[in-house]
Amino acid sequence: MAREITGFSNPIVKRVRSLRDKKHRKAEGRFLAEGLRILTEALDAGVTPEMLWHSPESANHPLVVRLTEATEAAGGEVVVTHPDILSKLSGKDNPGSVIGVYHERLTPLDQVDRSTANIWIVAQALRDPGNLGTMLRTGDAVGAGGLILIDDCTDPFSVEAVRASMGAIFTQSVTMASWADFVAWLRAGPGQLVGTSLNTDVDYQAVRYDAPTFILVGNEAQGLPADYQAECDLLVKMPMLGKADSLNAAVATAVMAYEVINQGRR
Repeated sequence: MAREITGFSNPIVKRVRSLRDKKHRKAEGRFLAEGLRILTEALDAGVTPEMLWHSPESANHPLVVRLTEATEAAGGEVVVTHPDILSKLSGKDNPGSVIGVYHERLTPLDQVDRSTANIWIVAQALRDPGNLGTMLRTGDAVGAGGLILIDDCTDPFSVEAVRASMGAIFTQSVTMASWADFVAWLRAGPGQLVGTSLNTDVDYQAVRYDAPTFILVGNEAQGLPADYQAECDLLVKMPMLGKADSLNAAVATAVMAYEVINQGRR
């Protein structure tokens, strides 16, 4: 049965609100997701929230009813609260009608099964949570196996990254690893490492990609370090016909991913 919380000073409100901060997410091993679409995507992927928050006004919405029943069936807790408290939890003036608390979902590198997909996305030192979330969304769209984050990347479980993923945080595996560990793992099995770089004349459509293809994209400002580029099996670039000299990291990832799948379709 749902419980009602109406006070901002309630310790549960404070605890859940703290999950907006990386330090508390890591300590709790939990993160926030908001909005009916994202929570429904999670449920469709077989993931139920540990705690579901919604307003009284949304209680009878069919999707909220479905989320409530699934949460309670899985042993989770349902909380009914005011929109002002939902706003406090999400950090938005106009939050979604529901907020969920979920366990962090990281796949250790040694448990990644490269045989499950022909495309994998690898991001190095990614700083923008919007780019990270968009990469997850792209990965879901192209049937990628997951996103492998190399070195010090932005937190994939931040509110901004989860929001930008549009639910793909629940459908894509997420792995964090050092460059050395990733290279050792990659070279222990099949896989073509393809880096995007300005330091090549090879057009991204002029080569054939081998499965599984690991698309490596570097930091938004610096790109891939020289030694990372040297480790790649292929370095490719996309033509830039205007004044800009490079694409946004998430856009470049999407262009590359669709070229890889289109080659397979042809």
